[in-house]
Amino acid sequence: MSVEVVNDVKVIVFRLKDEEYGVPVEYVGSIERMQDITRVPRAPKFVKGVINLRGVVTPIIDLRERFGIEESTYSESTRIIIVSIDDKDVGMIVDGANDVVDVAESDIEPPPEVVGSVNVDYIRGVAKINQRLLILLNLDKVLSNDEISDLSTVEKS
Repeated sequence: MSVEVVNDVKVIVFRLKDEEYGVPVEYVGSIERMQDITRVPRAPKFVKGVINLRGVVTPIIDLRERFGIEESTYSESTRIIIVSIDDKDVGMIVDGANDVVDVAESDIEPPPEVVGSVNVDYIRGVAKINQRLLILLNLDKVLSNDEISDLSTVEKS
């Protein structure tokens, strides 16, 4: 008798426009309500600024702008997901985040060549969960090494 080993990935589900995205829970430090963001001069457009999160200055990026999705006003459901990329905490502004799901590795398919307006490089795969399609982000590609380095200078501004 063999035992089937199923590897599940636990992901935080969030919304951008009309699509659902997911990031592995091990990257996520916390999910925060929207708060005042201090602008930083000469930062890239998608970098909204910094916040003081429990004594730590954390750069905040707007994923809509990063992915080239039209801007939207922030609402009560807007959240900042604090993720760790290369040991660097970064806040990502999303339209809403309120779900955690388990995704079987076998349910993850490679990304199609075109997924809305989001650059395929940012996408790890697409998961089908019942009637839902979930776009799994590759956080290591959402910010380049240079951009992560630039965020360090934003923190110190």
